[in-house]
Amino acid sequence: MNSSPFHRINAKAPMNRRDFLWQSGGGLGGIALAALLGGEARAGVLHHPPKAKRVVQLFMAGAASHLDLFDFKPELVKHHGKPSDFGEHVEAFQNGLGPWLKPVWDFKPYGKTGKMLGEPVAALGNVVDEIAWIHNLVGKTGVHSQGTLLQTTGFNRPGFPAAGCWVSYALGSMNENLPTFVVLPDHRGLASNGTKNWDAAFLPTQNQGTVIYPGSDTPIVDLFPHKRGDFITPASEREGGELLAALNRAHAASRPGDERLEGRIRSYELAAKMQLAAPEALDISKEPARVLEMYGIRNDVKNWPKEINAAEEVDVFGRKCLAARRLLERGVRFVQIWSGNDNGFPRRNWDSHEDIERDHGPLARGFAHGAAALIRDLKERGLLEDTIVLWTTEFGRMPSSQGGKGRDHNPYVFTNWLCGGGIKGGVVAGESDQWGYKPQNRNAPTEVYDIHATMLHLLGINHEKLTFRNNGIDRRLTDVHGHVIKELLG
Repeated sequence: MNSSPFHRINAKAPMNRRDFLWQSGGGLGGIALAALLGGEARAGVLHHPPKAKRVVQLFMAGAASHLDLFDFKPELVKHHGKPSDFGEHVEAFQNGLGPWLKPVWDFKPYGKTGKMLGEPVAALGNVVDEIAWIHNLVGKTGVHSQGTLLQTTGFNRPGFPAAGCWVSYALGSMNENLPTFVVLPDHRGLASNGTKNWDAAFLPTQNQGTVIYPGSDTPIVDLFPHKRGDFITPASEREGGELLAALNRAHAASRPGDERLEGRIRSYELAAKMQLAAPEALDISKEPARVLEMYGIRNDVKNWPKEINAAEEVDVFGRKCLAARRLLERGVRFVQIWSGNDNGFPRRNWDSHEDIERDHGPLARGFAHGAAALIRDLKERGLLEDTIVLWTTEFGRMPSSQGGKGRDHNPYVFTNWLCGGGIKGGVVAGESDQWGYKPQNRNAPTEVYDIHATMLHLLGINHEKLTFRNNGIDRRLTDVHGHVIKELLG
């Protein structure tokens, strides 16, 4: 038997306290069990004192260009327009091996560290000294769906829990009235893989991400009756809940060991609690004008058109970042914010094969403004010191041009950045080569396993001990890889 403190006792054992609570006491038993499970998840789980309690991940769907935003390469400026020569055969995703393409925007130094940033992300200049940079991250594939899964789950194929699910499973809830793991998708749609990016897979169902759309008419789908359901009364809703509880108890009694039922019951109970807690958490109307202005939120934006300009992108992403701060300060463990998902033209995702300036510009200005505001806000409230902020994308883009203005996929090297939660600001842990094509030191790249291992370490967890037995294998977020990136630790 696995001796890890995370290993769960097999549910097929004789009558235990979990079974007893489900089979006696109805909804009250479920509530008691929820509290009990929360205690189990936290008891003895930390392997060392944590620096962080929570995580917010900013995910740029479609592959943001490190070369045009964060990773300045003077050689590309010097050799712009000349035939690209990588010194080796390059496996391109499409046909993006045209001439060298310099950054489409000017770079300038910011902060005490003099970190070079592209013009669209200049808003990060005010917080750049809080940020640690990884410019030598490598992926395994240039396919969006696989690359996205690798960054969200640690595996490039479906069937594995997201990082947020592992954090939820390991640490439990800090607020039983709100989800432990919340996902704020792009309002235009879901990224590659859809809900698989935050699915619990073989972990208990209650650890999956809960999707919320801040600023929309129904931020949480099906939390409240539809407006046409005016026949639903508090009494009928209560009676319906009691009927569901009875049916679930009967179902559970005939299927011992089936955790899906347990997860479903806990979801119903959480939904009932969220009916009171979630509206307050998502209500930004009482935020001071100074805070709304800092996040770039405009009261005149009510509907988001398909062809959206940079100012509206700032508003959209700013609302999500402010919602994230409100959720984090109320006890949500892991918030994932997505940017970009629209395959129409002009693009509103980061997959800029045709025109980097057109596609990246509004999205980059939007995320940078919101992210900078979030970092400043967290710091002002004393939350940044124990909140990890992680920026990522599925892979980078090539230093050569595609069609003159675009860039092809580059899984061979790209950028992530982190701040807060025990991260040492102003450092660079790993550089790319002179072109931004591959790591400068090809024998020592950074992989997503290392980032996940570092994140868990800062949360007080040894990534090698966070396991869950599935199909005879002790699975973990970092698979059989990963090391803590010591240069990032404050």
